[in-house]
Amino acid sequence: MVKTALKCAAASDLGVVRSNNEDGFWCDPDRGIFLVVDGIGGQAAGEKAAEIALARIRARVERQTGTAEQRVREAIAVANNEIFQAAQTRPDWAGMACVLTLVLLENGSAVVGHVGDSRLYKIRHGKIAKLTHDHSPVGEREDGGELSEIEAMHHPRRNEVFRDVGSEPHEPDDPDFIEVRRIPFEPDSALLLCSDGLSDQVASKDIRLTVEGHAGNPEAAVAALIEAANLAGGKDNVTVLIVEGEQFFVPLVVEEQPARGVWMGRVAMFFLGLFLAAAAAWFSRGFWQPPPVTIAPRVLAVGGGGQFATIQAALAEARSGDTVEVAAGEYSGPVRLKSGVTLRSREPRQALLRAPLDPSDPVILAQAVRGARMIAFHINGAPTGESADAAPHEGIVLVDSQVELNDMEVEKASIGVDIRGAASPILLGNAVHDCTGEGILISGPSEPRLSHNALLRNGKAGIAGRDGAHPMLVGNIFENNGVDLPQGPTMEELRATNFFLDVKSPRDTKSRREGRKP
Repeated sequence: MVKTALKCAAASDLGVVRSNNEDGFWCDPDRGIFLVVDGIGGQAAGEKAAEIALARIRARVERQTGTAEQRVREAIAVANNEIFQAAQTRPDWAGMACVLTLVLLENGSAVVGHVGDSRLYKIRHGKIAKLTHDHSPVGEREDGGELSEIEAMHHPRRNEVFRDVGSEPHEPDDPDFIEVRRIPFEPDSALLLCSDGLSDQVASKDIRLTVEGHAGNPEAAVAALIEAANLAGGKDNVTVLIVEGEQFFVPLVVEEQPARGVWMGRVAMFFLGLFLAAAAAWFSRGFWQPPPVTIAPRVLAVGGGGQFATIQAALAEARSGDTVEVAAGEYSGPVRLKSGVTLRSREPRQALLRAPLDPSDPVILAQAVRGARMIAFHINGAPTGESADAAPHEGIVLVDSQVELNDMEVEKASIGVDIRGAASPILLGNAVHDCTGEGILISGPSEPRLSHNALLRNGKAGIAGRDGAHPMLVGNIFENNGVDLPQGPTMEELRATNFFLDVKSPRDTKSRREGRKP
């Protein structure tokens, strides 16, 4: 895939009125993925819907299989159906959903997937164009010319939508669900994705002037737009994401002059401009700053001829936004995750991480880590070498860490995944099996999302929770574990959204503990 040299920036703000932020975004210029999500449902429900959408969409579109249009449709549909399933698990999540706008850049064009009333604008040659339709009664009238932009911005029904992601099940190709289109993305243009917290407060003309006024510095443009939305009332969360092509610049607009004296006027303006520029440069010389530097995400290769021999060395070098990609082979722990860094096996589950020498160390550790991801590794907690007869190590320990584990295999550990503290990590499509203790143990007031994991043959439990743990469980498979009943949900609630291949009722479990037949 060929992309231009991009500059991008994004930020999300509470606004003036709201006490929680239900918006989310993802900005990945290296892969050309840009996403803005606005949660619906209020308080925890809207935030949870946005969190699910971000995780599931990223997981699908980062897999380079199928056309860009197929990836967009499948990603949004997968997110939609998981949000719908999750909403069935808790009464306070009932009805949660989100609206979103997704852009994939590919070979000089942008593939757009859109549902709801978030927006995509394109700015080029002094003009701004809205490229998505608002799936709302008021937005439909605005797009049809019945309402002006200002009238629509102040309409009392402005916040109603008739399409969303999550309120009912959908297939990728369902009609009247996902708006998908491909548009050109020229090097001298800029794209702006935003939630309605911006578009309901700041007119498109002012958006264009702000972006153009900060051309080459999208961070400043994002900050200025959020400030403008808050100054205009800040009635909602505000999320802004800007992507600039490598040749994006402020267009020069020259006012036409009367025919008489045109040449003299231009000469006078030329010399006046030179004088003013020289004066400004002289008097501001103490405030000169170097131009903004855009630091692009990197891929750091480990093993297989890459620049690093060990995972630890690559992580020490990595900065937020980077990906550490590990070739197939065997590696030893402990591996300590780093905020903002993705750790990925180049070939799914072919990079094997074995237990470290120190018996007290887990194979993987994250402490107070935010925004990290670990994808497609095979982890074996069984002791090796001289300590082969010792007790197994813990597989993955997450302490107060917001981490995503995706497509992992964890086996023969004492505890497969040990989640501690209040942070709520995400576990998607992992296999945790043959651990002597719990497959997944959650300690503390955490609300991790556990989706489509397989928990097999774990000694004490597939999943266990204590000290206020409240996991969200959707589509997980349980078989031949110990006590398959986490703290919080009842067995009936779990069976409604998960798969128990050898269900043991609470009565069966009690009888077994007391040594009696049921």
